[in-house]
Amino acid sequence: MQKLVVIDGNAILHRAYHALPFLNTKDGNPTNAVYGFFTMLLKVMVDLKPEYLIVCFDRKAPTFRKQMYVGYQAKRPSISDDFVPQIDRVHKALDSAKIKHFGIDGYEADDLIGTISKQAVKQNLEVIILSGDRDLLQLVNSHVLMLSPIVGISNMALFDENKVKEKYGLTPDQIIDYKALVGDNSDNYPGVGGIGSKTASDLLKKYETLENLYTHLGELTPQLQEKLAQDAEQAAMAKKLATIITDAPLQFDKDEALLSKMNIEGLREEFKKLGFNSIQKRLDLLTPKPLKKEKTESKKDKKDDSQMSLL
Repeated sequence: MQKLVVIDGNAILHRAYHALPFLNTKDGNPTNAVYGFFTMLLKVMVDLKPEYLIVCFDRKAPTFRKQMYVGYQAKRPSISDDFVPQIDRVHKALDSAKIKHFGIDGYEADDLIGTISKQAVKQNLEVIILSGDRDLLQLVNSHVLMLSPIVGISNMALFDENKVKEKYGLTPDQIIDYKALVGDNSDNYPGVGGIGSKTASDLLKKYETLENLYTHLGELTPQLQEKLAQDAEQAAMAKKLATIITDAPLQFDKDEALLSKMNIEGLREEFKKLGFNSIQKRLDLLTPKPLKKEKTESKKDKKDDSQMSLL
């Protein structure tokens, strides 16, 4: 089955930015996030050899989640001045390489990834999501895997359904219900007050979904009943915020994501401008080697070969 790699652009850029020391061009422009981003991208291309690849980015415009809950992502630290220009440099390099990338106002990259994954599976593609955002684990199924950086930018783990269950004790689709109960500090929305990760996991192992848990509220201890009843609306909202959209307004055209259309020399030129000498060699691994032309054997060659066989 042919493979599509979908890259969570902002998540990988942030990962690279924080994992690598400050780097810059001769002109003083910061490049550590750009360098780390393309190091991971090229590693995935060499290791997985996908036929298709696409990169999704967040946009600055507020998303529907912000409209749903005004405090959504309100406590995230402000973006560093040396990070912002690196986003444009990545976009420019992807354009030069003719690698498809985009974002849609009102939606997070997660929603684009969810929508593309759903459409790609219907087109008989195996999907591998590259992201450090564990929210995306909810998309994992028999045809969708997630590759997540664990340490730095080179050590990665591949999550399938079994790996998710082994790591978190939950099925991929229960990730949403889990976050409905515990909330999310990084995105700044609450779940049910007083319910931690262990209690949430135990409850979901028994009742499977948030809705079924509330149906069986009478079976719980009075203390748990009170917590769940008091924050029922919060839990319902948290589940909506945690749920990745799979029907965003886009149509995945796999021909636009074909890696056979990639302009390797265009990317090589961008690397030269950025001073990325060490990862230039990785591009050679993606460049098709020319076939050696076989020389037509002459009668003399054949005669010499027959004589050599007698020695």
